[in-house]
Amino acid sequence: MSLFDWLIVLIPLCVVMGVGYYIRSYVRSVADFVQAGRLCGRYVICVGDVANALSIIGIITYIEMHYKTGFALAFWEGILLPLTIVMSLYGYCVYRFRETKALSFGQFIEMRYSRKFRIFASGLRSMTEIICNMIMPALAARFFIYYIGLPQTFRICGVECSTFILVAAISMILAITLICFGGTLCLVVTDAVQGMMLYPMMVVLIIFILWKFSWSSEIVQVMQDRIPGESFLNPYDIEQLSDFNLFFLFVTIFNAILHRASWIGAGTSGAARNPHEQKMAGILGSWRNTMNILIYILIAIAILTFMNHADWSGKAKDVRTTLSSRISEELILDPALQQAFKEKVAALPEQKHIVGQAPPLSEKSNLDTVYLNTAHQTFREIEKTRPSALKDGKNGNAIFAQFKTLYHQQMLAVSMRAIFPAGLVGMFCLFMVLGMLSTDDTRIFSATLTITQDCIIPFMPKLDPKKHLWIFRLVAMGIGVFFLCGAFLMSQLDYVFMWSTLITMIWMGGSGPIVLFGLYSRFGTTIGAWTTMVTSLVLSILSIFVQRNWPDYVYPWLQSHNWVEPMGNFLSKVSRPLNPYIVWTMNPVKCPVNAIELTFMVTIFTLFLYIAVSLLTMKKPFNLDRMLHRGIYNTDGDNKVREKLTLSSAFSKIIGITPEYTRGDRMIAWGIFIHSFVYSFGIMFLGVIVWNLFSPWSREAWGRYFLIYNLVIPGIIAFISTFWFGIGGAIDLVRLFRDLKKQKVNDMDNGSVEGNVSVADIAEFARRESDRDKDGKNGK
Repeated sequence: MSLFDWLIVLIPLCVVMGVGYYIRSYVRSVADFVQAGRLCGRYVICVGDVANALSIIGIITYIEMHYKTGFALAFWEGILLPLTIVMSLYGYCVYRFRETKALSFGQFIEMRYSRKFRIFASGLRSMTEIICNMIMPALAARFFIYYIGLPQTFRICGVECSTFILVAAISMILAITLICFGGTLCLVVTDAVQGMMLYPMMVVLIIFILWKFSWSSEIVQVMQDRIPGESFLNPYDIEQLSDFNLFFLFVTIFNAILHRASWIGAGTSGAARNPHEQKMAGILGSWRNTMNILIYILIAIAILTFMNHADWSGKAKDVRTTLSSRISEELILDPALQQAFKEKVAALPEQKHIVGQAPPLSEKSNLDTVYLNTAHQTFREIEKTRPSALKDGKNGNAIFAQFKTLYHQQMLAVSMRAIFPAGLVGMFCLFMVLGMLSTDDTRIFSATLTITQDCIIPFMPKLDPKKHLWIFRLVAMGIGVFFLCGAFLMSQLDYVFMWSTLITMIWMGGSGPIVLFGLYSRFGTTIGAWTTMVTSLVLSILSIFVQRNWPDYVYPWLQSHNWVEPMGNFLSKVSRPLNPYIVWTMNPVKCPVNAIELTFMVTIFTLFLYIAVSLLTMKKPFNLDRMLHRGIYNTDGDNKVREKLTLSSAFSKIIGITPEYTRGDRMIAWGIFIHSFVYSFGIMFLGVIVWNLFSPWSREAWGRYFLIYNLVIPGIIAFISTFWFGIGGAIDLVRLFRDLKKQKVNDMDNGSVEGNVSVADIAEFARRESDRDKDGKNGK
């Protein structure tokens, strides 16, 4: 990158770190560190979540999925629209969790079940988070190495050092530094600042991509050029898609309901002034997501077009050649064999695929196939002649699985570097740096919070608040070191989404019913929770072992015992009733049952197990009102009375409007209802389905639909929300700093010092919290 590009990256990054350093003086208590003193407004939370949503892992996951399946499946995601909006409008799970007044997820688990289960569940959740998120520094390091063009190693005083470890360490140091500055308070403020930086950058990137690629002569042509059953545009022609298909959509809907609160309790999920403000932040998130989804779609479209259209075939060959060569530097240890592979890849001819003249592309036969086949053949040959020349001495199938994974992951970095000119190269790099930073610090702190509050503090009940804060910092540092070690040692053999699904199965396999029924039912018992979680843990570990070791050990073991054919026949017969959405066929490189299918089976089993065991062991119904501070247990000074449902209030009740809503809140809720239910769900989803029942659309019609629904209308909303949330976020930040200064003055007047909070201070915090909750109910 040029000096100008480097300045574009470094100056805003220094501003973010400077803001984090400044905010540390306002951290006066554990409550400030854990939940930002519960002083945050809806727009600070909402704008900060923009940065959290735009992550390297998120963009790579999106590109991997849609480079393979296109955007036809996204049409059926319209089923999720009313579901997600209803959950946001009603504050599903989030409102009830906020009513418990728990400062952490584990505190809620102890309220609902027991202290021992709190420690076990919190530890398991944290372990799952840490293992799953170990991939983040690895993805970030590889992205920047490939995007900037850094060498795999460099020398300092004659000692060869790994660039991968250096870049991963820098990403961890930046994230942990912000956490140590001020915990949630620092993350909320710096995420909001990053969000206000990201909005204008997204606008520039959107305009450039739409200018760079022609919609009619390039983009639509590429997305229409697919074989029957694998359409990238027509949602009625996708039955042959694998992995990310209609079954994947069904599981997504199922998980959206069951696991709404499985990861609740960290970050900004309890940082708002009151439950109503937290609820409004979630509602505004529906508008905020429009910009995030739009930039994801356009980046995916740019890569699809650039890599597959004949107009860009020369540069696409350079990208594929560079990508394959760089990956071989990691997987082939012998320099001579490495060079031979590079020459073999460079000799592959340019693929000028002309739509309409060449056969349509497919998942099995596309412009990347020849590069993947060349790599697979080369690795098998090396395995036979010099197996020690392959990374970790693995067999050719296992090395090819890693090659294929890295090939699709790093296509984002290499192709976007080829697409952008000087200036935008630096802007996109900054875009990814900020996305990386906001995601890393949030996920590390989520695990830090759970481990500290729910696994360490229960054994240290009389801990001094100053030492309490230092435990947070030390745990965050330890998690950062663990991330680095895991990133260096871990090899990934599947899509990022599949990896995340597989690992989170450890927690999510049994957490759904435990948390959901813990908030909404009276029959759940501690024995039911223990049985569910232990069973889920055992099944998940077995599933992960098979998935992760399939090409290395499982398939070779089946082959050595002549079980490949019998097992293949069994899996084929079992999955045949669900074909073509679930197809289990034997493969030496990849496990026949994917992570989504394994997770779903484990989740269904543990769901019924929780219900059955709880009903069998329940001695008396749980006192839910006490946990939620309702009725006689209300600590806010006034009872929560259910509003009587009348004809005039029916529509307001349907969309979740309560007496707490101000006039502005009602306008926001109705606006989101009209856009989501009437326009998106009613007209653009149900209306289109009805139309196609009587008159099926052509590929060209689906192309126009995609343009209007996914780009034009979201673009208008995105540009409006840029100014709306930017102004609202700035106002809320000013208000937050004003409240923090007032609190700091009051603490100094009372003789409190940073990090040393008395019992009276904690009582005062609880009083202020109750006052804010009461103000929120009165619409103040």
